[in-house]
Amino acid sequence: MSHQVSTGPAKREVSSGPATPYSAPVVELLLALKVAGLDQLLALDDFAHVDSDAISSVLEEFGRLANGVLASSDRVGDVIGAQYDPATGTITTPDEFHRAFSHFVDGGWSALAHPREFGGGELPTVVSLALQEMFASANMALSLNPVLTQGAIEALLQWGNDQQKDIYLARLLTSEWSGTMNLTEPDAGSDLNEIRAMAHQADDGTWRVSGTKIFITWGEHDLAQNIIHLVLARTPDSPPGTKGLSLFVVPKFLVNPDGTLGERNTFRAIGMEHKLGIHGSSTCVMQFDDATGELVGPRHGGMRAMFTMMNAARLSIGVQGPAVGERAFQHAFEYASGRLQGRTGNVKPPERSPLVDHPDVQRMLLLMSTMTRASRLLLFLAGGQKDHAMHLEPGPARERAQQMVDLLTPVAKAWSTDRGVDSSSLGIQVLGGAGFIEEYGMAQRLRDVRIAPIYEGTNGIQAIDLVFRKLPRDGGKWVRLLMDEVEESLAKSGGVDLSTATSVVSEAIMHLRDSTEWMLKTVESAPDDALAGATNYLELFGSAIGGWLMIERARLASAEGHSDAERIALESDFFAVDVVARSSGLVRSITAGAHRLAAHAPQG
Repeated sequence: MSHQVSTGPAKREVSSGPATPYSAPVVELLLALKVAGLDQLLALDDFAHVDSDAISSVLEEFGRLANGVLASSDRVGDVIGAQYDPATGTITTPDEFHRAFSHFVDGGWSALAHPREFGGGELPTVVSLALQEMFASANMALSLNPVLTQGAIEALLQWGNDQQKDIYLARLLTSEWSGTMNLTEPDAGSDLNEIRAMAHQADDGTWRVSGTKIFITWGEHDLAQNIIHLVLARTPDSPPGTKGLSLFVVPKFLVNPDGTLGERNTFRAIGMEHKLGIHGSSTCVMQFDDATGELVGPRHGGMRAMFTMMNAARLSIGVQGPAVGERAFQHAFEYASGRLQGRTGNVKPPERSPLVDHPDVQRMLLLMSTMTRASRLLLFLAGGQKDHAMHLEPGPARERAQQMVDLLTPVAKAWSTDRGVDSSSLGIQVLGGAGFIEEYGMAQRLRDVRIAPIYEGTNGIQAIDLVFRKLPRDGGKWVRLLMDEVEESLAKSGGVDLSTATSVVSEAIMHLRDSTEWMLKTVESAPDDALAGATNYLELFGSAIGGWLMIERARLASAEGHSDAERIALESDFFAVDVVARSSGLVRSITAGAHRLAAHAPQG
């Protein structure tokens, strides 16, 4: 497989076209965090150092950073992008990225969710997801840098030895150094069995890693002093397949025992991909040539260690769905409020109505806003369960939390990123011809978010993971428990009329239950039939659980006397009728089997 060596988008002046607005939705984020169980989390001993007022302050302060220097650097990154020098293998980023990232690093934002023993703030994971959403809304390309670094931190926290933690963690936590994942190769994408990179142990106990890795996000750049690569490779004695993979930490600059930087390691970026979107993020082809590295975790235990990074990253990538959806909605709403076209109601010539007064535009805007809210709630629910699994005392409650985060993660990643694509496409539709013109900025939303359903495990892979790994655990015990709990919740009465939404979502849960039982049987008896329905099953799962969470959001807003409680209840009804009710029709395709796909199979 060959790769075009690109210098990135052509360098040109950034247009002074209409600004694309962003205002961090702090009030909405706090409400979503409460629906996800933030108050219960803060009652745990591990979070005794923080309270709800502190969380509010953190979100408000980061919101100001996102609204300002982070968001203002977004368009420059898209138009100018990262620049690759093939002579040196180096990549430079726009000056605006340097200023924005310096504010992020100087504020200590990247360390907030990590253990205090390594210099972190040890806030709940779900709070860090809220911060990641604001960052990705403001500048998705730049936000990927700390997301990848976070994955490297989690891998080293769980699998690194004491020396590796001492050398790498403190500087990774501050984002003075950045981290990457190196999995994919020219002949090994979703199928990691085909990885060919090799590592040989040297006489001094370190390892020498050789091979080519592709699609490496932020694999080379000039924002950090050092780049710490986590690389999957084989050893000479490794068995075939993924069981033979090991994980190695391979720094761009070797690190001396005292933490200072030593000589340049023997690898480089030999190309940078020219992409549809996220132009400010360098996506590299990395060539390792006997590069010095260290084994992380056990030999041939690389897949387990790598999944520590990937599972953390899947929620972070999932957050890009509501992140981009939120910014697209804000932009579309502002445009529709000011653009005069046609007449509605009793408006007479020469007066004209703003687009926002037209029913079909209202429908599109409501779809954008409610899909964004529902996907945010789903991701925060998974993040909150992850916190409980990490911080509860060992026992049944902790086991339940771990099983729930495992079950919800593929749904949250896939369903939420698909909704981000839908919202961005609708945003273009609301702007009409202006949406199709780059200078208006909405096209960037769609171009940027389109990668989210692909990387960190395609959404099709997420559906397979859900159906073949997560549903069958303990004979389907955990998915049945979730549906039981949702039905019990829906049966409760609240202080606000949600009868329409409750009726629709209850029906969707019934369809989900029936489809689940079919899947649990079919995974064993006819796996191809289960595979053929897996993506639509995940769609039904996400819509049904999202609809329930929208009801929970409305109930909480009413109980707390939220100033927008009536609007929030109406949003719950709209989402149920216009999204959840439609998804219930997926049952037929979920259970239709694989034979219907044979029409496009290769003919012998």
